[in-house]
This record gives sequence, structure tokens and C-alpha cells, in this order.
Amino acid sequence: MHNFEKYLKLSDSKLFVAAGELADTLHEEVYLVGGYVRDTLLLRENNMDIDIVVTGDGINFADKLAKKLGVAELTVFKKYGTAMFHFEGIQYEFVGARKESYEKHSRNPLVAAGSLTDDQNRRDFTINALAVSLNKNNFGLLIDPHGGLDDLDRQIIRTPLDPDITFSDDPLRMLRAIRFSSQLGFNIESVTFDAIGKNKDRIRIISDERIHTELNKILLSARPSVGFKLLQICGLLKIIFPELDALSGVEVYNNKGHKDNFIHTLQVVDNVARKSKDLWLLWAALLHDIAKPVTKRYVEGQGWTFHAHNIVGEKMVASIFARLKLPQNEKMKYVQKIVGLHMRPIALVEEEVTDSAIRRLVFEAGDDIDDLMMLCEADITSKNEEKVSKYLDNFKLVREKIREVEEKDALRNFQPPVTGEEIMAALSLPPCKIIGDIKNAIKDAILDGIIPNEKQAAIDFMNGKAKKMGIDSTK
Repeated sequence: MHNFEKYLKLSDSKLFVAAGELADTLHEEVYLVGGYVRDTLLLRENNMDIDIVVTGDGINFADKLAKKLGVAELTVFKKYGTAMFHFEGIQYEFVGARKESYEKHSRNPLVAAGSLTDDQNRRDFTINALAVSLNKNNFGLLIDPHGGLDDLDRQIIRTPLDPDITFSDDPLRMLRAIRFSSQLGFNIESVTFDAIGKNKDRIRIISDERIHTELNKILLSARPSVGFKLLQICGLLKIIFPELDALSGVEVYNNKGHKDNFIHTLQVVDNVARKSKDLWLLWAALLHDIAKPVTKRYVEGQGWTFHAHNIVGEKMVASIFARLKLPQNEKMKYVQKIVGLHMRPIALVEEEVTDSAIRRLVFEAGDDIDDLMMLCEADITSKNEEKVSKYLDNFKLVREKIREVEEKDALRNFQPPVTGEEIMAALSLPPCKIIGDIKNAIKDAILDGIIPNEKQAAIDFMNGKAKKMGIDSTK
């Protein structure tokens, strides 16, 4: 047992003091538990969501404390026996100390009132089973029955009880172990990790929403590769994300192999994670080569090819997002766009960088051009330093060309300066295929640098195009 006061001045918190006073009045015990305690001990920034356990009715305690503090809005979750309110910008969640038992087909526990010891035993990991008393007689006392403090020092993730039971009861804890390893940079204790492999098939009872929430947190960690490698080693990845698992390995034919696309993908994701915490850009990085296994071909004289893997991958994004219950909205379309376009800048650096090619790239990427370029630069993972330096220098040239074209032609989110309605009125035509053909011809002329991105130039071009098509634009 240790005193938590040396890590945080608990007495400076009006709510902590008030909670202790209320608990004493009710002859109950009240404790801080979970991630807030863990992160404070690690001197790690937390999201300021604080969990509090009381040896009594958690909902009743939260209601009385809210009134004591003058909090008007209390949210109650009767099904889970919890209540939550916000106070001075921080979210507090209250629950009664409890013990749990599980049925084989469900991760939802059968709950009964219990002691603090029961509550700590049911926690997923020792580092999350730490409790700090708020009662007056032992205010700030850190209670650690499972050696969580030592595990924090040793940077170890370990279950309080038998990991086979812990993971079989609630299989989501297997993903949480790997997520914490990725977030905190901790090692998963060997017996605990072995139990994940033994219980991996239990993950099938977990909802897709819960799974993608953990994947999102892994992606947002400092080194996402840590989490995804562990998912593959223990066998979970093949179950929850078979398309990503399929990237692994090297096939050899005629003594020619290709790079391990799983390892490459994780290098790219780590490269992006060092520069951005945009979740959807990180998803794009994770999925940018997702179609390589299905497009892989060996061609005599060329070796291994992955023709159109970006286009096929763009289509695969929708099915992956649907299965994992990720948002089917503009976020998904953004990921599809980045995956579909990620080969374009690379093709540019291998060829002459023309203004026309740059215009088309900027037109298609729109406001996402900077994200696309970040991914493409992250995609250079060769061990040949000279090759990497050459590609990055060429990407600098592409970025400079993009800036020049942008300043001159204003092509982001470009729309042709003459609308379909204006073309119909000028040429006295009803809606028809010709209108679309002329509008596309104007767009292509601007993107190819034949005419400037100006209305009069577009009208003159339209009239010339109409004349060639035998349409009298003077009527």
C-alpha cells in the first residue's frame, strides 16, 4: 500500500473531498480506480474521464453527490448499475463494487454486489486494478493487491487472475491487452500472451463496433506496428482482419521474391503516425496496399506485379468498413480516395513532372492533396538510402509544382467555369450527351493547360468545340 497524495494533490479536488465526506456519512467506502490512477502514476496525460467505485449503490451515491455539488444533469445506466455526470469539465462515472460471473456465449457478466477486493479481481489487468481511497481515515491510500504498481515499474501487462479465465470470460480483454501494449509501450507477460493465442477464437462473440474501437486506438498509438504485429503473432488478426493478415509473407518464383507487404504496410503506418494523428489518414495508410494479395501476379521478364492494386484496394475499402462497422460516410470516401490515388505521385516522380499531370492530380485529390503526399512520402521504405533520398527529393519537386499550379490555376475542388445549363443555353440544346462531352472537353483543356481556368476562355473553347461538332453556336 502506498500514498497516492505524492503523485497528485487529491485534496485540491473539490469532488474527491466531497465524495469522501459523502461516503463517510453513508458508512460506505469510495475509491478512484482504473485508467485515471494508472495514467497519473505513469505521469501520462489522460482524457480526464474518472471512474469511482463505491461499496454500495453506485447510482444512489452519484445522485447524492451530484446534489451535494450542485450538478443538475445526471445520466443513469440502470442496466449496468452505473451513473455519470460532468463536473468542472471532467466526466465522472460511478459504479458499485461488484463481482461478476460469465456464461460461455456472452461477454456480458452476471453481476452481484461485492467488496473492493471482488471489484479489483474482476479488472482486466493489474495496472488497471489499482484503487485509491477517498474516505477521510485513509484518504489517498493506494490499494494494490495484485502487484500493479510493480507491473507499472516493469512495464508489464498481466491479468490479476488466471488469464485463461479472464480472456474466456471477456474476449475483448485480449484486444485491450494488445492495445495497451501499443499505447504504453509495455510488454505483455508471456503467460498472459500465450492465453490470448489459446482463447483467440472467443473473439468471435465480440461485436464489430468493439473491435474497430480497439483497432482505432492501436492506430492512434505512437507506434501502431507494435499492436498489429502482436495481433498477427497471437492469431487474432487472421480472425478479425483477414485481408490485412493476407499481406504477410513472401512468395518466391524463379528465385525471385517480393517484399513482405505486411511489414512494409506497418512501416508506412508508423511513418504516418510520426507526423499525423488523423485517424482516417492512418486507416488509408493501413489499407493502401490491401489489394496486393489479390492482384499479385508473376510475369516473365518483369517479376512480381501488383497491377491496379490501388484501384482494387479502393473498392475493397467499402467492404472492410462495412464488415467492421466503420462509418459509411465521407470518412470512408476519404480513405477510398487516398487509397485509389496513392500510386499517382509515385508515378510522377518516376517520370517527367509535367504541369498537366500535376493539374490532374490536384483536381482529383482536391483538399486532400497534402494528406496524399504525406502518405506517398511515408510509402518509401526501401533500405537503400540513396534510393530513398532520390524519391524524397523528387517528391519535393512534385510539392513545389503543386504549389506553383495551385497559385496559377486554383484547381482544388475545381469545377469547370461554364456549367451544363450555360452550355445548353448558349448552344440551344436540350439535356443530352453532347452537353456532357463539351463540359468534359472544357475540363480536360484546362487540366492539360490548353486554356486558362477562366470563364471567357472556356466559352471561346466551347464555341470552337461546337463548331467542330457541326453545332451553330451563333443562333
